[in-house]
Amino acid sequence: MTLNPISPSPQLKRRELLRLLALGGGSTALAACGPRRPGAGEAGRVLTVWTLDLAPRFNTYLQAVIAAWEGENPGVKVRWTDVPWSAVERKLLAAVFARTAPDLVNLNPPFAANLASKGGLLDLAPLLPASAEARFLPSIWQAGRQDGAQFALPWYLTARITMVNRQLLQQAGYSAPPQRWQQLPAYAEAVRRRTGRYALFMTVVPDDSAELLETFVQMGVQLLDDRRRAAFNSPAGRQAFAFWTDLYRRGLLPREVVSQGFRRAIELYQSGDLAQVATGPDFLRNLQTNAPGIASQTRPYPPITGEDGVANVAMMNLVVPRQSAMAAEAVSFGLHLTNAANQLAFAQEARVLPSARAALAQLEQELEQEQGGDQASRLVEQARLLSARTLGRARVLVPAIPGVKRLQAILYTQLQRAMLSQADSDRALQAAAEEWDRYAAARWPEGVQADSRSAR
Repeated sequence: MTLNPISPSPQLKRRELLRLLALGGGSTALAACGPRRPGAGEAGRVLTVWTLDLAPRFNTYLQAVIAAWEGENPGVKVRWTDVPWSAVERKLLAAVFARTAPDLVNLNPPFAANLASKGGLLDLAPLLPASAEARFLPSIWQAGRQDGAQFALPWYLTARITMVNRQLLQQAGYSAPPQRWQQLPAYAEAVRRRTGRYALFMTVVPDDSAELLETFVQMGVQLLDDRRRAAFNSPAGRQAFAFWTDLYRRGLLPREVVSQGFRRAIELYQSGDLAQVATGPDFLRNLQTNAPGIASQTRPYPPITGEDGVANVAMMNLVVPRQSAMAAEAVSFGLHLTNAANQLAFAQEARVLPSARAALAQLEQELEQEQGGDQASRLVEQARLLSARTLGRARVLVPAIPGVKRLQAILYTQLQRAMLSQADSDRALQAAAEEWDRYAAARWPEGVQADSRSAR
């Protein structure tokens, strides 16, 4: 499918396009934002589906999934388009403006949540069978909810684990890395003092990884209250802010965490200057190619967590834009794409994790029985098994609430100020709370009764 070339004028900003999603076809000027009508010759039986960065590698898989669904739904054809990750927001908003939005689209949770908050996505609950929720991991299903509506179907997942350089670990006097964040300072000091290297890299670049924000939640910080106002300026929040500020000021984090993103962590680990890095299992494959000496010293361990042992999981989902004239068919295809058999096949091919319970159980069983290949390959499979098992105690720690990227930017910017001794840690946190509340008051003047899960 060729994407519609119509794009918004320079005067029509992204925020305005998002606003259009919330408006119906009640006026002539905004009629283009009402439900999309089938094109000539389609007779209303062409289902348009967008995915992110899956072609051409997964063409055969997706074409087989599509053919199977079409066989069960005669008279309906699926028109599949794969969109580059970097272009999906622009293309989707342009398609909405042009009244050519897809019926089903694969989105990352933050953008999907923003669309849902603007009324641009359908609540799927009325279209879902009663058994739908039971198919998926409970915490993953809940991550697709917002303000009482189910706006997303879970698809595939990733869960970070800890890759550790055993040589540096042993030189620091440890047989295993820490399991809880409160154990980190002593460990980081031992690594720095005995090896001259750093224990880990935790970026504070505002638009990069959310890993540090996730640690706040693991440390017991409630980010927002039920009205989406700041709740993080609390005893737990002050302790978490001081935790990372102190590590940096003591020289136990690389200086560049305030200026470089997660890619720098990979570079430092590959050069032997970092004792551990939080990443996915297939990092080992790249490491075996790019730094075989470091790879030979690397072993996978569970991720560092808070006292409750809850790890983070990242997810991709499927949503139905409100414009869709084939919402029932879109949900049907979404459930087909995410059923246990199709998720298991995709997880095996893409080396990700499934959100369907039955598929995850089968994948774990297969990984437990995996004995083939050389030592390097077996190590990768062991890492995949560890990552899969992590899902049993994992959830989306920072739910994709509207404005979450703004929240991260505000907190990271103020944390940078504290780390660089430009502000007292507590005062920097207070400044972050005040800035967020100004933003929230402008966006939600009357507040909002959000799901309690969205604030924690």
